[in-house]
Amino acid sequence: MFQADNIGVSKDIATGIAITMIIYAISAHMPIIGFFCSLLLPLPVLFYRSKLGRKNGLLIPVAAMIIMLFTSGTFSMDLMFFMELLLIGFLLSELFELNLTVEKTILYTCSAILIIGLVGLIFYSNVAGKAIHLIVSNYIAKNLEMTMALYQSMGVPEESMAKLSKSLDQIRYVFIRILPALVIASSLFVTWFNLLMARSILIKRGLFFPDFGALNLWKAPEVLVWLLIGSGVLLLIPSGATKIVGLNCLLVILVFYFFQGIAVVSFFFEKKRFPRFLRLIFYALLAVQQLFLLFVIGLGLFDMWLNFRKLNATNNDSAST
Repeated sequence: MFQADNIGVSKDIATGIAITMIIYAISAHMPIIGFFCSLLLPLPVLFYRSKLGRKNGLLIPVAAMIIMLFTSGTFSMDLMFFMELLLIGFLLSELFELNLTVEKTILYTCSAILIIGLVGLIFYSNVAGKAIHLIVSNYIAKNLEMTMALYQSMGVPEESMAKLSKSLDQIRYVFIRILPALVIASSLFVTWFNLLMARSILIKRGLFFPDFGALNLWKAPEVLVWLLIGSGVLLLIPSGATKIVGLNCLLVILVFYFFQGIAVVSFFFEKKRFPRFLRLIFYALLAVQQLFLLFVIGLGLFDMWLNFRKLNATNNDSAST
């Protein structure tokens, strides 16, 4: 019996490593599909950590990191990004066991990842013998060049390519200055996405998932409205440094209103009993159509005042996201 249990655990560990590496391979070598696939990288780590416990579950991200480092041949910014995704899955499962609120679970995970990422960046800077700002600038320039090559292979008209090429320096300038917001926002989004995905998977498999309540009733803290207004004021001040601070704060705050907007959308999908395939179509459009994204953010923001879900009257009729 004990031997059979060991065989089962070993099989789960091997399966977890295999699934993780398949997702990593797709993410690293398929530019468009890989980007969306990378969002799923924390999931196998989260699932098997929840199923196997801390000690056995830790073997999966550790083994995956070693294989990634071995196959890539060198430590890089991209590799650090993939390793942080693995850590998100492990940290989420750890925090699930503490039975915290959904806000604390997401914020603690993101805070830990950002600190670990900063330490990793400092370490990489020392090993490479380059200043951090040069590493970041070169990394952004490299990715912009890869994006240009991708557009060219997709048959984008030469005229559009020429205009884009002339704007590369300006695009890089903007990206470098809003990078803090992009890093924080992406960490929040990936953590939030995997938390939602893990909910249905863990519950279906009979594994523990915290009782966060009805997530489609979630509402951003009201203080964020004042931070949003303050960020807008900073954007109006002529100082360039002040505008950069305001823009970074604004982008991060909008992520929380995106979460609230999705909660509003999910609430009405559930209330009106929308078919699952229509919901999937809408969520897919969010990934490819900016207008839908802006609509959801606006929905979340105006829900603060208009109370679309009538929360005071409908808390007893909550549904799951």
